Amino acid sequence: MELIDLLILSLSALLLSLWWRYWSVTGGGPKNLPPGPPGWPLVGNLIQVILQRRPFMYIVRDLRTKYGPIFTMQMGQRTLIIVTSSDLIHEALVQKGPIFASRPPDSPIRLVFSVGKCAINSAEYGPLWRTLRRNFVTELINPARIKQCSWIREWALEYHMKRLKKEASDKGFVEVMSNCRLTICSILICICFGARISEDRIKNIESILKEVMLMTTLKLPDFLPVLTPLFRQQLGEAKLLRKKQMDCLVPLIRNRKVFVESGGNPNFSFSEMVSPIGAAYIDSLFGLEPAGRGRLGEEELVTLCSEGRNRERSFELTYCVLLHKNCKIQHSISFEYEQDKDDYLDSWICMKTGTFHL
Repeated sequence: MELIDLLILSLSALLLSLWWRYWSVTGGGPKNLPPGPPGWPLVGNLIQVILQRRPFMYIVRDLRTKYGPIFTMQMGQRTLIIVTSSDLIHEALVQKGPIFASRPPDSPIRLVFSVGKCAINSAEYGPLWRTLRRNFVTELINPARIKQCSWIREWALEYHMKRLKKEASDKGFVEVMSNCRLTICSILICICFGARISEDRIKNIESILKEVMLMTTLKLPDFLPVLTPLFRQQLGEAKLLRKKQMDCLVPLIRNRKVFVESGGNPNFSFSEMVSPIGAAYIDSLFGLEPAGRGRLGEEELVTLCSEGRNRERSFELTYCVLLHKNCKIQHSISFEYEQDKDDYLDSWICMKTGTFHL
């Protein structure tokens, strides 16, 4: 037994020294990394972050006051360099963009939805990423395309106001987030697929994309890949969710493809297609052949058309926070109410952080 105990102690010491040498922020040889909080053996700062039970950004804010605008955190087997200064962010992402343009390895769950990292927000820096990003900028976010899609925004806003009026008259209050999500999702569907579909289908798609967003958030295997085999059940759930995502979006892709191949015939049976050929984002992806990838299949098309969901969530929260905190915006809305005298505006806007009356 003494020999076994000695072997166990020796092995433990060896593992600890390897961790100290290669994974510790404060120990080992020179790594040219910014300073950071000391971590625990093997898990680094991961357990410390979990035990604090508060949003990660609050932890970052506190650490910034102690370690400066750039510091290192060891999250399991992942080394994170946290940058909180606008000047340093500009230097990293603009001046030295190619150096920081790549992405870390994805967990098996995230790979299910990115189809082998065939997505702008997960692809490694190279021909695939450049092709996808160039096409995205050209087809979606250039000024000419934004102006071309103005009718979609006007249509969505019209139906948005109708829903608000009906909800205010039925309930006496308006649920901001659910209505905004539904409207934004309808805009994204029309921009991506050129289709105007029923509200029930929009709700179904929005619900599934929300599940996908929650499923792909960072989890323990992202920081400790060695624990991946313990999360096989979640991997199975991710595959089932991916099938649901495919089932709800693939029909739109196929209908749009047939519509394009028919030359945009107005007598065609797919009356839901309202955008002309070339006006939908998916039209540019049908003939796209990234280097080393070939023509994109239905799985890749679903992934690329679902990427905007995370940004949508960020925009919603930002706008609601500004509306809740900015008295000038509230006064502007109140002024419009006094000018228009619409009864539907005499309602409560309910938010998780509070309410205010219009």
